[in-house]
Amino acid sequence: MRWDNLTDDGDHGRAVGTALFGADAVTTRTDPPGFRGITFHEVRARSVLNRVPGASRMPFEWTVNPYRGCSHACVYCFARATHGYLDLDTGIGFDTQIVVKVNAPEVLRRQLGSRRWRGEHVAMGTNVDCYQRAEGRYRLMPGIISALTDHANPFSILTKGTLILRDLPLLVRAAEVTDVGVSVSVGFLDSELWRTVEPGTPAPERRLEVVRAFGEHGIGCGVLMAPVIPFLSDDPERLRETVRAIAAAGAVSVTPLVLHLRPGAREWFMTWLGRHHPHLVSRYERLYAEGAYAPRWYQRRITRQVHELAEEYGIGPARSGQARRIRPPAPAPAPGPAEPVQLSLM
Repeated sequence: MRWDNLTDDGDHGRAVGTALFGADAVTTRTDPPGFRGITFHEVRARSVLNRVPGASRMPFEWTVNPYRGCSHACVYCFARATHGYLDLDTGIGFDTQIVVKVNAPEVLRRQLGSRRWRGEHVAMGTNVDCYQRAEGRYRLMPGIISALTDHANPFSILTKGTLILRDLPLLVRAAEVTDVGVSVSVGFLDSELWRTVEPGTPAPERRLEVVRAFGEHGIGCGVLMAPVIPFLSDDPERLRETVRAIAAAGAVSVTPLVLHLRPGAREWFMTWLGRHHPHLVSRYERLYAEGAYAPRWYQRRITRQVHELAEEYGIGPARSGQARRIRPPAPAPAPGPAEPVQLSLM
């Protein structure tokens, strides 16, 4: 296993940069209580703030990923390829060999306090889920959220995990002092599809309960409708069923994302497809013949259908500023005598 290949850029698909820790800093625990079949590699990281490569399609520049590998075991997960940099298997190894940055909260607090840090937005859950089952054991997110809150640093979380409800009070507090975005990933409701394609995740209905709970506590929660899986969850009636349930849960936005199949994920997904839906293999080979992404005409069709359904049910696509703050801005004071005002750039 090549621990020196886990670098400050490695979480986003490039095995370059400064090694975050050495092999002498790794403790391995196999089959710990309650996690049969799972191996945890506990590491002490030197850095946890990761800059997103400039070529990325992501709308943010910085991430924090306290875990690497994910027991959610989603067969389509694009992050599977990153396990290859450690000479770990990108299939079952990704699902069962979990790297845990056990000192992530302390390191993040130190980095946020650096004079070089400018308080940029930090995204979490964008590589692997920070609320996967391992979080129940290691409890890294409360410390991470507290560090961001104490520095009033804006952040967002994307998750399929219901464990985020444990930290709802911390997120309510954070939203009082900074911009906080919370999104839940729910691509479809089909229970049979869910059990085979996302076997380690909470059921879609339980994830929608997270959306509802956040709304009841004043934090608007968006839904990333991802992935929309061609020929399996893209039927118009299935799209309608999913958007209707998302709206009923009180989501403030819904954003569809069609399945993409990067190297590492593509091979694992196609193996799964051949086992569960062999009649679709040739259709997928044609649809994804040009690369990791479905053709633009297909993506646009799905986006249009979902946005039309969202409008019908009273929600819309995600827009800048949505699902951020717990409280709306205070009303403007009544007009009074004009006074000199010092303008600010920030």
